[in-house]
Amino acid sequence: MLIVNNQLSEVAVETGLSSSGPVQVAIFVALTLLVAIATYLKLGRRRSSPDGSGKDVFLAGGALTWPFVAGSITLTNLSTDQLVGMNGNQMLLLAWWEIAGFVGLIILAFVFVPIYYRERCTTVTELLERRYGGRSIRTLISALFLLGNVLIYLPAALYSGSLFMRTLFGTDIPLLAFATGLAVISAAYTIFGGLKAVAIMDTYSGIGVLGLALLIVFLALAAVDFDLVTSVPMERLSMIGGPDSPIPWQTLLTGMIFIQIYYWSTNQNLTQKAMAAPNIREAQKGVVAAAVIRILIVPPIVVVPGVVAFKLFGDIGDAAYGRLVGEVLPGWLAGAFAAMVAAAVITTFSAVLNSTVALYAIDFHEQFVGQVRDHWRLSATVSTIVTLLAILLVPLYQNAESIINLLQQLNGLTSMPILSAFVVALLFRNVRAEAAIAGVLWGITLYGTYTFAWQPAGLITLHYIHFMVVVLVTSILMALATNAIFRWSRALRASSGPSSDVD
Repeated sequence: MLIVNNQLSEVAVETGLSSSGPVQVAIFVALTLLVAIATYLKLGRRRSSPDGSGKDVFLAGGALTWPFVAGSITLTNLSTDQLVGMNGNQMLLLAWWEIAGFVGLIILAFVFVPIYYRERCTTVTELLERRYGGRSIRTLISALFLLGNVLIYLPAALYSGSLFMRTLFGTDIPLLAFATGLAVISAAYTIFGGLKAVAIMDTYSGIGVLGLALLIVFLALAAVDFDLVTSVPMERLSMIGGPDSPIPWQTLLTGMIFIQIYYWSTNQNLTQKAMAAPNIREAQKGVVAAAVIRILIVPPIVVVPGVVAFKLFGDIGDAAYGRLVGEVLPGWLAGAFAAMVAAAVITTFSAVLNSTVALYAIDFHEQFVGQVRDHWRLSATVSTIVTLLAILLVPLYQNAESIINLLQQLNGLTSMPILSAFVVALLFRNVRAEAAIAGVLWGITLYGTYTFAWQPAGLITLHYIHFMVVVLVTSILMALATNAIFRWSRALRASSGPSSDVD
């Protein structure tokens, strides 16, 4: 989820780092270097295999133990977008996104992980090719993932993090300079260490990010004597969303679960980490641990500070998190807070970059260019190109309020259509790849019409989470109907075959 706008600068300026001295800056640099050194020492001087295999680069040689699976999954998801954007809503209701994520992770652990391991997948799209017996659906879904990563996730992570960091340091250094610095550090993890380095760095950074975020929650509650009820409207505290709320309670019974299944179980950026353990059991332990973190730790850090900020400062939107941090965090910890922000951005960028390279190398290069003899070398080349593209796209996000909202809508076009391809693949047999493609294209067209035509014109007022169920179900039906037409056409040709021979 991308929740970013131009108020990020207001958020950061309230934290106070811009007025702090060299001690805070030194703490920031020291912590950032400490994570890098710890990652290097854990990774070792040599890569796990000299042959440059895809499994070594993209699945850490199948060597991730469960703590690193859990840490990598958690930090790939958690970034400035959530800490700032979700707290900016200043209501507890948004915690449902994280609570529902627990269900999505459990489904990943006990439904999808065994399937991915049984099929020996490096990318989730490999499963589609094997189930449908055709390459075309794999290529289409992989292309959609790649476009989303390159155009949305990578540049948006750089933009939000760079804007935050620039204001934290109170400098006029161009935004691109911060973006370049964050991108280069992130790419270095992917290029020199592959997924294993990314996962190790995610886990070590996660200890600091989650620890400091929990400390901010505790200090925030202490600032209001642990009383969130007094002077806070009930709609800010209620976990039952009304019709006009961001999450009407009925959506928890409809589209919410399918969004979580798509995001956690079929999204290459997240599932790749679960496929990098030595066996199914170790992977499941890691995913379940990530689910426990998701339901016990993440919800309070992304909603409680926002509600406390409402009680202290009123409705200040996305400025809530930064202003609260500036109020409750001791000055000497300002550098640690900056390191937390940087770590959150770097972990997200490096993880998405690694999965992007995996999708290109496995799904496109090997199919359309040629066999890859050294995935390390290809990874370095593609990582460099994609990183440069992400940096160049950062200026497009200067009008973030309009552009990112548009890109959010574009990203929403693909989630349920992609999920429909997985549902059909797992629940039905003998479905042609072309039929699955028809279902995906139908879903994209339907959701696009709803988003850009019907909803703005007031023709359909159904909440978008509800409408996602409509998209999913009709995409599945379109795939099955198209497949039935293919079978009927084939049967008709077969029955007319003898007549044609006589003629």
